[in-house]
Amino acid sequence: MSKSMWTILPATDFPKYKLQWDELNERSFNSILLSSLFIAPLLEVFTQGNEKLVIHGSPEAPTAMGIMAPTSFGVWETFQPSQAPLGCWLQAEATQAEALTKSLLKALPGVGFALGLTQQDPLLVSQPADSKSLQTLAYIQTAHVPVVGTFDEYWQKRGKNLRQNLRKQRNRLEREGVTTRLEKLTSAEAMKGAVTAYGQLESSGWKSEQNTAVDINNDQGQFYSKMLSGFAEQGKAVVYQYFYNDDLVATDLCIFDARMIVILKTTYDETIKISSPAMLMRQDAFEVLFAEKPVERIEFYGKVMEWHTKWSEDIRTLFHATHYSALGKFVKAIKP
Repeated sequence: MSKSMWTILPATDFPKYKLQWDELNERSFNSILLSSLFIAPLLEVFTQGNEKLVIHGSPEAPTAMGIMAPTSFGVWETFQPSQAPLGCWLQAEATQAEALTKSLLKALPGVGFALGLTQQDPLLVSQPADSKSLQTLAYIQTAHVPVVGTFDEYWQKRGKNLRQNLRKQRNRLEREGVTTRLEKLTSAEAMKGAVTAYGQLESSGWKSEQNTAVDINNDQGQFYSKMLSGFAEQGKAVVYQYFYNDDLVATDLCIFDARMIVILKTTYDETIKISSPAMLMRQDAFEVLFAEKPVERIEFYGKVMEWHTKWSEDIRTLFHATHYSALGKFVKAIKP
């Protein structure tokens, strides 16, 4: 693979190549998280201006594409704000990560020390073998729930403590006259209001103190509103809202296709101490998903926490892959 096999463009050119990006995604990783419906608003809101759209092979029928961002002198990584579960990278199955990253590092502007493909999913792409120039690193474990069989069959496989605890919570809420209700918002027109409500609920908790809460007027809020609206126009977004009587107490922001539903963000009313609105919402939402089976699996994509293991035993490890040039290997070896 020669340097000339790569076309390097400003990331602002991405809209011109959305069709090629989606076609490559469909015949390679086939992930909703790498759809242009997700990537375009991500770029619109979070780019710094120095990111590059890279295209391998013919721009009309590429064999690899990515969004690359410089992270330090001579070092490039896939563009990946914290809102993106996966690095912005696609490659056709027949192509090899080591050869691609080696040639791309030479094609990118400036001196090239290293190039990283961040947060790659082994369900989508095989983890390459380590070599003298390519090194992989385990990143985080993440969990998913296969939507197979009935909800009762799935629920009986959950731990006894989870099942008893949620049953006790429901009984207590019923005794106190609290009615629980799950609602689903799916229209494009509803997404801005859903993100606004999400932000208001999240802002009442600890994230507000750390200034990390979603707000319809900040970058996060703008991204989720635009992204969810775009997916909703294609019938591929759902916001779950959970109510105690008329009070919103938990909400999930999700996107989906026939393969998976991805729970992107969850928040709940942290002032409620005697029950877990998010857990109750999840139980009710999962029951609907198992009954209707619109997807093959439910993806969390976050770092596995103790509570994830209560819902799933299907866990895998996302990985990083980094190519080092000869000079990059030397610098890495002498760096204290």
